[in-house]
Amino acid sequence: MSKRAVLLLVACGLLLVLVIVIFSLYAASHYVPAFYRQAVAIDPRTQEDASHRMLQQATALDGAMKEKGDWKALFTADEINGWLAVDLVRNHPNALPPTLRNPRVSITRNQVTVACLAESNHYWSVVSLTVEPYLPEPNVLALRIVRARAGLLPVPLRQVLDWLTQAAQNLQLHLQWRQAGGDPVAMLSLPADRAADARRVQVQTLRLGKGKIYVAGTTLQRPAKAMGSGGTP
Repeated sequence: MSKRAVLLLVACGLLLVLVIVIFSLYAASHYVPAFYRQAVAIDPRTQEDASHRMLQQATALDGAMKEKGDWKALFTADEINGWLAVDLVRNHPNALPPTLRNPRVSITRNQVTVACLAESNHYWSVVSLTVEPYLPEPNVLALRIVRARAGLLPVPLRQVLDWLTQAAQNLQLHLQWRQAGGDPVAMLSLPADRAADARRVQVQTLRLGKGKIYVAGTTLQRPAKAMGSGGTP
């Protein structure tokens, strides 16, 4: 076999490998998680009912937190996804960047995965972020970043950390970054005071189950300010 023929075969082989790699990357970036595919396929009537239940639960929780004493609530992934599909789109259309749409969640016994469709310049991928949420102390929410993906491909964590930092700033939440087992952990201090009624809210419990999130806490009456010696506040 001539040298030219050998070079031609090598070139063809390298080209074939390159095509396979490109196709594999394309397929990996367009991978759709099973939970996401199922969640976006739910019929609109079911989504509407789930969104209504979510809003009822949230309204009841808000009312309970305004009163002195203990409170608790249980939210299911179906209710959250119904709210994301209906109320978020209907009443909060600018909550997400224009390149992201159709967010959905999956909840296991110790992790929450949020996924949404990302589109840019005729390219699309389902991006997902998996976290382990827990309360290291009352009113402090810790989010351990487990993984970030575009399809099956990893997303640089620096982009995720920058996005979470910006989101916390927009929501006026105090954020600190820690490390746990090599994973970044976002420590979010939740607002505790309800200025309108001088009460202090404490979120004390956060538990995950298969397809559900349980939260509980208490609302305390803040002590009145001490009176001065002259009887004036």
